Amino acid sequence: MIKLRKAAVRPRLRFNGVIQTLAKLATVGGGPIYQKAGKFPLYKMDDLDTWAASKLSKPVRSTAEYDAA
Repeated sequence: MIKLRKAAVRPRLRFNGVIQTLAKLATVGGGPIYQKAGKFPLYKMDDLDTWAASKLSKPVRSTAEYDAA
């Protein structure tokens, strides 16, 4: 299990504001599954990857494909 700052450097989670986003989602819901150690949320790598994959769109070759769907 890893802390929030380590979670932010996962390849699938590299985007601006990931630490703030995960912290907010831990409060309001909608984020990856976590457990707490004291006041710190801890994430399993597989849970982070699963959550990140669920947020991705289908693969496309052009932005025009989004309009067709």
